[in-house]
Amino acid sequence: MPRSRLGFALLLSTALAAAAPALAQEASTAEQTVDAMNTLFGKHPGARANHAKGMVAEGSFTPSAEAAQISKASLFQGPAVPVTIRFSDATGVPTIPDGAANANPHGLALKFKLSDGSEMDVVTNSLKYFPVATGEEFRDLLKAVADSGPNAAHPTALDRFAASHPAAAMAGGTAKTPTSLARQTYNGVNAFIFVDKDGKRQPFRFRIEPVQGEEILPPEEAAKRDPNFLMAEIGPRVAKEPAKFRVLAQLAQAGDPTNDATKPWPDDRKTVDLGTLTVSKAVPDSAEAEKALLFMPNNLTDGIEVSDDPLIDARVQAYAVSFSRRSQ
Repeated sequence: MPRSRLGFALLLSTALAAAAPALAQEASTAEQTVDAMNTLFGKHPGARANHAKGMVAEGSFTPSAEAAQISKASLFQGPAVPVTIRFSDATGVPTIPDGAANANPHGLALKFKLSDGSEMDVVTNSLKYFPVATGEEFRDLLKAVADSGPNAAHPTALDRFAASHPAAAMAGGTAKTPTSLARQTYNGVNAFIFVDKDGKRQPFRFRIEPVQGEEILPPEEAAKRDPNFLMAEIGPRVAKEPAKFRVLAQLAQAGDPTNDATKPWPDDRKTVDLGTLTVSKAVPDSAEAEKALLFMPNNLTDGIEVSDDPLIDARVQAYAVSFSRRSQ
């Protein structure tokens, strides 16, 4: 496979920062992963190591009746709850043009304000599946691209990595530039577990679809757009008319892997409509608001649990490292 495609896939894959579980030996993997991102994208004080460019909005989530049947989570049991939303571009470059190929996959992170005063986070992006299955593999992927510059001998480290990790070369191609952040589908590549009032457990993955439908730009058209066309468009759009998304759960069947984010489940798996996300306004000072925001994939509520997917805790470790550094 041409090196240019592999490099492109790598940059796309950085939509979900992955590191290692919270063991002493593997905690250093989180540091190494963030270090590798800083090497690839540069160090930008106060910015995230990945998905550095973004904007913050506010809205609400209204649960469906069906959601209350599949999970006992309070999120699904009562009236609408407030939500803080952050849209973002990929990479750790705060000035990346929104229409650049490497700005894909775009991210959508949600912080639900629950009725008991607690919070719940959901982190998604436009990749359909992740390029690697573990935090250690993601670290190694970053190191491979760092060792595969224009003067590297062939096969490069990245060539060798991709040969043994097919998803690493293909995942990036599943994310494309939308006409608006409100016209993109966002996927939760990690599996979680619903628990209902009777204790029944159901593995699932989040998917968030725009009610107006997804609308994608051809790459050549996206590259011609203003560098900030997506971030600048979303605020006026929702001020005129709120943007709405369907929050869905794709349900796993017996035998579907829950511990490998490189393997999407078949499209024919049942999908449950959990409710409607409404994005109603951009915050007055997004740059200031996002400084305090930390979205953790394991920040859940009773009725929703983590699965055996190692990337969930891996991401938590890397996000913590990135937040600590940008807060200094």
